[in-house]
Amino acid sequence: MLEISPSKIAHIAVRAREIDAKVGRWDSAGDVADADSILEARASDATEAELRAFIDNLNADEQASLVAVMWIGRETFTADDLEEAIETARTEATTSTADYLLGIPLLSDYLEDGLNALGIDPQDLEDDFY
Repeated sequence: MLEISPSKIAHIAVRAREIDAKVGRWDSAGDVADADSILEARASDATEAELRAFIDNLNADEQASLVAVMWIGRETFTADDLEEAIETARTEATTSTADYLLGIPLLSDYLEDGLNALGIDPQDLEDDFY
């Protein structure tokens, strides 16, 4: 049984997508008034810090379920193996969940695919965050 609210997973997927959409700075002056500059990664950007704090504030059961959903989306486990994936996430955790997840390219896609595999429509949940 999933031990995290699907809406929390959707929230993380939305925020991870925002981080993935950002690109490295292309100007050296730092004083660009161009609308495209809002998509640049900046040292003062709080999006990753906020997402990291959100994940760190989840309890251990929620974090294990979150990792399990990502693994299901990545096809490391199937939806039928949810309980095994959660238990594996609990027993094999060697680093902070935020560090682990934020180091995975396509995290938002894997979370959405995992929710879909579990029969939960992430689009309905994500609409609340836009």
